[in-house]
Amino acid sequence: MSDILRRRLRALPDFPSDLPGFDPATAPADPTELFLGWLDEALAAGVRQPHAFSLATVGAGSGGAAGVPSSRMLILKDLDADGWQFASARTSRKGRELAANPQAAMNFYWSQLGRQVRLVGPVVELSIEASARDWAARPAADESTNPAWQLYALRPTEVEFWQASADRHHIRHRYDLPAEGPALRVHSG
Repeated sequence: MSDILRRRLRALPDFPSDLPGFDPATAPADPTELFLGWLDEALAAGVRQPHAFSLATVGAGSGGAAGVPSSRMLILKDLDADGWQFASARTSRKGRELAANPQAAMNFYWSQLGRQVRLVGPVVELSIEASARDWAARPAADESTNPAWQLYALRPTEVEFWQASADRHHIRHRYDLPAEGPALRVHSG
């Protein structure tokens, strides 16, 4: 079975030849600006749910082994000075893991464009008021409140943009952001 599966997986197509280009030398100094440009391009290309991302947290012991990563799909709620926002119940597994270890990774992937954006950094809880507004704005929200609902913001210390290439010479462009302060380091390769 393993040999058959291996051949089947190897036969699957890689990236198409008509992927968008990306020149890191022309990338803006602000990774948020580049992300919003790529998000606009994903929307224009008809990518379904371009605001969906994988959130990885680390197990805290109860409901998941301590130190073991856990990943799930969420949607980006906003992106502003507070950070890259998402929401969940504080009582959920991810809520408990973030309470014990407020570090996470996000990964956006737009296969039609051969692009992904990866972020790593600390996560903070936003205000009770902001969380209540987010709960009320949910498409299926009822009129009640949910005191366990929490709006979080990831404040990246690293943002990496990855552009696939049909010739397998993929492009990586990484911003290293300090946890505090204005310094910024950019790496391409």
